[in-house]
Amino acid sequence: RLHNGTVYRWNRPCYGVADGKAHLRIENRVLPAGPTVVDEVANAAFFYGLMAAVTDAYGDITRALDFDDAKANFVAAARQGLQAQFHWTGGRTVTASELILKELLPIARQGLLQRNLDADDVDRYLGVIEGRVASERTGARWALDSMARMPNRVTKDERMRALVTATLAQQATSQPVHTWPLADFAEQQDWRHSYERVGQFMTDDVYTVRPDDLVDLAANLMDWVHVRHIPVEDDDGRLVGMVTHRRLLRLLSDREGAADEPVAVRDIMDTDPVTVTPDTPTVEAIALMRAPDVKCLPVCDQGQLVGIITERDIFDLATRLLERELREFRKPT
Repeated sequence: RLHNGTVYRWNRPCYGVADGKAHLRIENRVLPAGPTVVDEVANAAFFYGLMAAVTDAYGDITRALDFDDAKANFVAAARQGLQAQFHWTGGRTVTASELILKELLPIARQGLLQRNLDADDVDRYLGVIEGRVASERTGARWALDSMARMPNRVTKDERMRALVTATLAQQATSQPVHTWPLADFAEQQDWRHSYERVGQFMTDDVYTVRPDDLVDLAANLMDWVHVRHIPVEDDDGRLVGMVTHRRLLRLLSDREGAADEPVAVRDIMDTDPVTVTPDTPTVEAIALMRAPDVKCLPVCDQGQLVGIITERDIFDLATRLLERELREFRKPT
């Protein structure tokens, strides 16, 4: 699949024509892969140094390494990072760490020095790569280890917010990521600002139906995913209605002997549901849901459905905040 659209992968296949010859290349986007400027420059130094000297080291790589092995190596690196193993030249099997430290870094250093780059700069930036590999601490591994370290009673949303907070703080130090201490969840941190707006805690993985779908599909979805509200979208992703369990119950009581007749979603949906946007203040959303007939709020951005909040979401939010307040209240003074 060559069409990438607006999905910016670190490594992506690109079709091009050079000197009248069509080709498929792997475009390596080393600079955005941070998470700090020094890490980005180190990535670039490693990559461009390799490109400058790899031919001298291996000759024609298409003869030294089978394409199937190169493909398998590419997938292994993407999936496993520094824990990957590669089928390399000469029929060898090597770990990613061994390959980088013993072969690729010396090649990259040679390539940069041959291009007359300052030796101190070369040592500095390739030293970042060496330290990252020796410690087995990439940016991705730092994030995963940090998340795993946080207590289980903390919600995923709170862990993610703690991770972002720690990332911003560590980026300000300009130190490479392999030297960062793991992020931690700070009990004393004021998390109220994390729930100020609907978009910060809404459910964005929403099951929907179309107006022409049968009501049976909506009813089964409610049963399968344990929800009581199903948004109705048109083919362009715009919200056009809501199906609720109450409307389904009303339909069952009104149909009497016509239970076998198919009914479309459009025949029972609420065509004018109350909606909010991701920027709606949480207190405003709570006020809307105090109305007797408003048990959920679809979240729309310029008419497009982007999420939903229900009574359950408000209950879970209130529970987390109340538990935190009570724990703080019980602490000895």
